[in-house]
Amino acid sequence: MPVNFQPADPASLLPIDGVRLGIAEAGIRKANRKDLTVVLLDEGACVGAVFTSNRFCAAPVQLCREHLQADVGTRAFVINTGNANAGTGDDGYSRALATCVALARRLDLSPQQVLPFSTGVIMEPLPLDRLVAGLPAAIADAHASHWGRAAQAIMTTDTVPKAASATVQLGGREVSITGISKGAGMIRPNMATMLGFMATDAAIAPALLQPLAQRLADASFNRITIDGDTSTNDSFVLVATHRAGNPVVDALDSPDGRALLAALEQVSLTLAHAIVRDGEGATKFITVQVEGGRDAAECQLVAYAIAHSPLVKTAFFASDPNLGRILAAVGYAGIADLDPSRISLHLDDVRVAVHGGRDPAYQEADGQRVMKQAEILVRVGLGRGDATDTVWTCDLSHDYVSINADYRS
Repeated sequence: MPVNFQPADPASLLPIDGVRLGIAEAGIRKANRKDLTVVLLDEGACVGAVFTSNRFCAAPVQLCREHLQADVGTRAFVINTGNANAGTGDDGYSRALATCVALARRLDLSPQQVLPFSTGVIMEPLPLDRLVAGLPAAIADAHASHWGRAAQAIMTTDTVPKAASATVQLGGREVSITGISKGAGMIRPNMATMLGFMATDAAIAPALLQPLAQRLADASFNRITIDGDTSTNDSFVLVATHRAGNPVVDALDSPDGRALLAALEQVSLTLAHAIVRDGEGATKFITVQVEGGRDAAECQLVAYAIAHSPLVKTAFFASDPNLGRILAAVGYAGIADLDPSRISLHLDDVRVAVHGGRDPAYQEADGQRVMKQAEILVRVGLGRGDATDTVWTCDLSHDYVSINADYRS
């Protein structure tokens, strides 16, 4: 079960004017499972998107990039689970394109106005016939209130659906935001296997959508790791339908821009944290905060070295305060001129290390007390400057191995 995470009541998820979602059972990998989702966007919606940095990216990621580059106006997404359509070469690309063509024909659109997304097993052919056969039912099911059902339909090894909503006042008008995500393993987004979709009815200058999507990803999905693996299919998409009637937000440093950004970040962080809390086999949610760096980049370097370390993560699973593992990770993170004598380490309120060595007042029982908690803050001081950065991760348990050993069976 996820760590301290209660899935949102589907009835609490706000519909976004100009967005409809439809779900169907296509039998992509397993029968009697909702595994196909279409998202229909009214004309005039704008889209920004961030994708995996994995060079072995999936065919749908390639097509999404091409279709967005064409700049003809995105009107629909098609999302399947059970099959990643990655590692499938030219045939996979052709099947992803055929998926776009099939949906476009039914909606009287250009194929370039359709963005495809896939998640699931890698290096297996996408069952195109089954996917296309499921499209009419998904289209017929489309409704603005189906965010909760879509959150369930995009799951793979997730144990719970992940969704969140928020509102914000912009220029005297109420703006709504709703998002869904999926992911529980193969998570180290570098833009998690992760998909994230967020939509708002806010009026936002089209030129802001892409930098806004990147900024949201960098503050949330690009700050989480479960196992350090960057998926072939990671995608995060932001949609603005411009239906709320607010004055157009054309700068993020304006009062309305700051308010909108804060609300969007609230939703994206909720979705990103939910992925970590539902990490495969996770029993603990761990915040790694690195302070005192010369810049945020080196703080992030150290934070990820800690968060990726199997030795650190298994120690947290066992509640074993073998905390030299954390200092070792700090040391190999890649800061060539790091001065160990300036390093400090805290677990929540417990100071473990100071001046690069064990705090004389530290008691192992105190460290173990913290490590038994479901939520833990690891705080490292570098003593090099004023920068700080934070990433979120989970422990590594026996169940993680079992889940991934049995994933294809």
